[in-house]
Amino acid sequence: MGKIGGFKEFNRTDESNITVLERVSNYNEFTVPLSKDKIKEQGSRCMDCGIPFCHSSCPLGNLIPDFNDMVHQEEWQSALEILQSTNNFPEFTGRLCPAPCEKSCVLGIIAEPVAIENIEKSIIERGFAEGWIKPQPPEIRTGKTVAVVGSGPAGLAAAQQLNRAGHTVTVFERDNAIGGLLRYGIPNFKLEKGIIDRRVKILEAEGIVFKTNVNVGINYSVEELNTFDSIVLCGGATESRSLPTKGIESKGVVQAMTFLTQQTKSLYGEAIPDQIKATGKDVIVIGGGDTGSDCVGTSNRHGAKSVTNFEIMPKPPVGRSESTPWPYWPLQLKTSSSHEEGCDRNWLINTKEFIANDKGELTGLKTVEVQWKLTPGQRPELIEKAGSEKIWPCDLALLALGFTGPEKTLSTQLGLEIDMRNNYKATNYKTNVPHIFTAGDMRRGQSLIVWAISEGREAAREVDLYLMGTTNLPTKGRGDLPSL
Repeated sequence: MGKIGGFKEFNRTDESNITVLERVSNYNEFTVPLSKDKIKEQGSRCMDCGIPFCHSSCPLGNLIPDFNDMVHQEEWQSALEILQSTNNFPEFTGRLCPAPCEKSCVLGIIAEPVAIENIEKSIIERGFAEGWIKPQPPEIRTGKTVAVVGSGPAGLAAAQQLNRAGHTVTVFERDNAIGGLLRYGIPNFKLEKGIIDRRVKILEAEGIVFKTNVNVGINYSVEELNTFDSIVLCGGATESRSLPTKGIESKGVVQAMTFLTQQTKSLYGEAIPDQIKATGKDVIVIGGGDTGSDCVGTSNRHGAKSVTNFEIMPKPPVGRSESTPWPYWPLQLKTSSSHEEGCDRNWLINTKEFIANDKGELTGLKTVEVQWKLTPGQRPELIEKAGSEKIWPCDLALLALGFTGPEKTLSTQLGLEIDMRNNYKATNYKTNVPHIFTAGDMRRGQSLIVWAISEGREAAREVDLYLMGTTNLPTKGRGDLPSL
């Protein structure tokens, strides 16, 4: 195995006869779907456990043994109906979910778990290919109007559920296209945007109204918003975390989401003045999560001179840690395809200073190795390792440090309370203002796409109950209205 131009070259080809090197040099999705026989084989491995831990570990309560069995029997349309009864957007989760269901698969105790996520993606893509997924507008309208602010997975799920209940739903998005973080925060090599557009067309045909370039509280007043019978706030947790580090203002220190958003917009022909590019640069990505991984993959595609990744936490074990036994979500080393494309990964590293030249341009990072001191009953203490300071050459530092919570524009103007974790405070998704609800990252903090969809569904049920006094919308794991 060699390395060429920042990409690892694998001495094999896949079923489409495209080398791995050729695939990762562009921005398209490059996963190769399993054959129908392989998917059927995976479905047959499901043991239909007496206690399906996979089901309980899924935030959506997906009926996993049920659709696995249908795939095993090659009853694909029935599998699709079961899958869509609890999950509005399997095409998103099938690509982006870290699959907590697989980590709690009973079979995984002694062997590889069932490939649940791959089965899910195969079912939904078969549904689209066969034309089984069609718009289903409600037969009766209630006359109630609902505004959904934010068109990420939580907002889209809430909108679809409320529309199914017969309410007239309008979704407001401040960006120029629908999708929220899915649209511009997730690189195309993980989610091509045609997948979003395909779903949005269905939602529009079902009667949901989408309005883009509408920033509620800025170019659309909260007074206008309050003319709706109910409001669901799904704006996400978009306040990026920074570092209290000397030189943070240097030119070349960039928030990861700014970098990723610019890249995706440029792919679709949008002019980005002074676009931040990694081409020919020594890039350091600070933060070892999914966003950091996305920055690594994007930097490699730009043609970075080098890509280095820092993480302040210890390196996780390759296998499941004893501290997180089955069926818990494991503390375990995660290596993404972006890491495999070329990246120098480093753990227990803390950035001490961003070094700039006399023009204010970033030229390097000063770091120190650290250790975590754990004392029972006390917060972990970060200890610097004496004599471990190091200067790293760096032209572009990407901060992938997560988010501190939602922006407060709407909470301030609408008079909403904030909880101890800096999120919009809600009980049963209802804020302190009776007709205003909130869901997704805005309510629970930065989380997974599967949680966002679950939050949107659950919030929709509470809104319907508020508007009508009763509801037929399902709760987690109970299945939805027939979708075929």
